[in-house]
Amino acid sequence: MPTEPDDTAGAAGAADAGPAAGPGAPLAGLGALVTGGGSGIGLAVARHLAADGADVVVCGRTAARLDEAVEAIDAALASRPAGTIRAVVADVTDEAAVAAAVAAADEGSVRGLGGVVASAGGSESIGPVTQLDRDAWERTLALNLTGTMLTLKHGAAALARRGGGSFVAVSSIASHLSHPWFGAYGPSKAGIDQLVRQAADELGASGVRVNAVCPGLIDTDLVSFITAGGEVLDSYAENTPLGRVGRPDDVAALARFLVGPEAGWITGQCITVDGGQSLRRGPSLASVLEPLYGADGLRGLVAEP
Repeated sequence: MPTEPDDTAGAAGAADAGPAAGPGAPLAGLGALVTGGGSGIGLAVARHLAADGADVVVCGRTAARLDEAVEAIDAALASRPAGTIRAVVADVTDEAAVAAAVAAADEGSVRGLGGVVASAGGSESIGPVTQLDRDAWERTLALNLTGTMLTLKHGAAALARRGGGSFVAVSSIASHLSHPWFGAYGPSKAGIDQLVRQAADELGASGVRVNAVCPGLIDTDLVSFITAGGEVLDSYAENTPLGRVGRPDDVAALARFLVGPEAGWITGQCITVDGGQSLRRGPSLASVLEPLYGADGLRGLVAEP
């Protein structure tokens, strides 16, 4: 169960608010790639980058959704000095497609590629660890961890050739805070955090900074069944000191900062943006899953094979 959906939520309403490009547009002419840019956090990140002058390529698996995202950003920034926004269809688990998306972002900007935000992610894996489906586990790892690795592999190589830049991965507080019954989601995000630290250590000599943002519950279509209300939302609320669900712009503002020159001496960091939830505990899905697995199933009891 994803806490920061990126490539599955609708684009409607995503461009209702956001930053205006300030004088001088600090990212003017900078090439940027945002995976999972058709919706949710990825869409908000792309809008923030374009608003500050970046030439942004958004990629995702669905052409129609990407087209909607480009139209939404263009409409939001129509009256402001801003960068460009283009779409490239790419599945982040397809290495050739990722390489092509990186090349498009690098070649289609004045200054070349300077920022990459790996926002594509999600989960098919949920339930007690003793009853997890292996195929769903592997697909979730492929999307979240391998997809981020492939984006880093090709994106960081392009950044290094340009003399440096910034890579930002979208992780989750589930990477380090226990989220019972979240299946492969938390482990895949924990892998992203360690990948970020390892890559930051390797790539610093080439001027490439590598960081992650770790959101809590973010209000997108994918988790509307939670944000609509009920015991799971109550569980989130009672463990969030700031007392509200996050918005895509909350995460996008941090990602934009990490891409930009203001964060020029920050690397290897995994920064939470969760309203303080990670000070307490993860949510409980018991009210949703107990009818499916039973009380015994939630504590790992299954019949012998």
